[in-house]
Amino acid sequence: MNQDIKKRAVHRAKIIEGQMKGLTKAIVDEKYCIDLLVQTLSIRESLKSLTYLLLENHLRTHVRHQLSKKGKDDKAIRELMKIFSLSDK
Repeated sequence: MNQDIKKRAVHRAKIIEGQMKGLTKAIVDEKYCIDLLVQTLSIRESLKSLTYLLLENHLRTHVRHQLSKKGKDDKAIRELMKIFSLSDK
């Protein structure tokens, strides 16, 4: 894993962990529904940011390597198509 991306991804994951703890506490404390929804949307955006970091790492490392090897490019394409189909739901 690219070390810069790893550092940023770990930082983002820790932020998401804190956001989740805050959301859990807010649910337990029966906070206003709109506030809970805003928190969930914020978490979703943070997850999207983490997803982009992990995708960037995959493209810069694994996909670049797979595309340079004859016969491995199909695997890279299948993997990216799978991720794309999951993100399109």
